[in-house]
Amino acid sequence: NVSDLKQMAAHDFEDLLQCAIPVFTGLLPEPHNGQIIKLLFVLAHWHGLVKLRMHTDETLNILEHVTWDLGNRLRSFADETCSAFSTRELQRETESHMIRQARLKGGSSARFQINAAAPGTTTSCHSKVLNLCTYKLHALGDYVSQIRLYGTTDSFLTQPV
Repeated sequence: NVSDLKQMAAHDFEDLLQCAIPVFTGLLPEPHNGQIIKLLFVLAHWHGLVKLRMHTDETLNILEHVTWDLGNRLRSFADETCSAFSTRELQRETESHMIRQARLKGGSSARFQINAAAPGTTTSCHSKVLNLCTYKLHALGDYVSQIRLYGTTDSFLTQPV
C-alpha cells in the first residue's frame, strides 16, 4: 500500500512512477482517466530525459518541449481533474496533526490524551488540494538551461574536497 510508505527515497518514487500507468488505467471515469494516464506518461518521459548522463542539443530540445508539456498537463490536471473530486488527508495525517497540536498545548503526554479520547469519536480529515505553487515545480523550467550551462549532475560533486 503506497499510502503506508514513509520517508521514501528518490528511487522509490521512480519505481512507483514506472508501474503507475497500468495501476491507474480505468480507475476514474473519462475524461479524467485519459488525462491522468497522459500526465503519468509525460512525467515518466520527463524523468527519463533528465536522468540521461549525456545530452545533445536534440535531447535538450526534446526535454524543453516535454517540460513545457508537463507544465501544461499539470495545470490542466489541477484545474479539471482535481477540482472534480473531493480529496481528504489520511486518518494517519489527521492524527499526526492532532498530536502535534496537543503537544504544543500540553506537553509530552499528547499521544496518551489523543488515544484516551472517547471511543467512537471520529475526527474529520482536512480537505487536500494539489498545490502547484511550490519551488520544485517552479524550478522545472530551469532544468534545460542549467544542463546547458553546467552539464548533467553526475559530472560534479557537491561535497567539499
